[in-house]
Amino acid sequence: MSYSQTKLVLNQLVADLSALAVHVHQVHWYMRGPNFLKLHPLMDKYMDELNDQLDVVSERLITLDGSPYASLKEFADHTTMADEPGEWGVATPERLRGLATAYSRLADTYQRGIDVSGDEHDDVSQDIFIGFKGDIEKKIWMLKAELNEAPGIDPS
Repeated sequence: MSYSQTKLVLNQLVADLSALAVHVHQVHWYMRGPNFLKLHPLMDKYMDELNDQLDVVSERLITLDGSPYASLKEFADHTTMADEPGEWGVATPERLRGLATAYSRLADTYQRGIDVSGDEHDDVSQDIFIGFKGDIEKKIWMLKAELNEAPGIDPS
């Protein structure tokens, strides 16, 4: 079986995980204000987690005889993540809301992966998608909790 739709989603994730890692880096560098000492090192952890997911997703794509995007141009051309320049003066809650939105978009892509890999009977990819979607949903919940907001996770 070619797993063509699964490979498309895996490559979409390569682009989106790469772009989100840059976004998290931006938050890390431009963050100021209350909770800085707690949140600044947390962004390091978020970057490590995204890089770990990127490695697993890319290697799965290669295992399925796919070719992961591997250039800045490819990431930029194919990501669904918003691209915003870094700037000073953005309040930390606004930065965290932006991360929650980006992670929600990533969760949607993982859900699409769950659906197509199920249709294509690719249990291994589906397992990867399910595990990472659960991790992302927990992260959304935690970001929203930091903002004293409801998680807003759609269980579908």
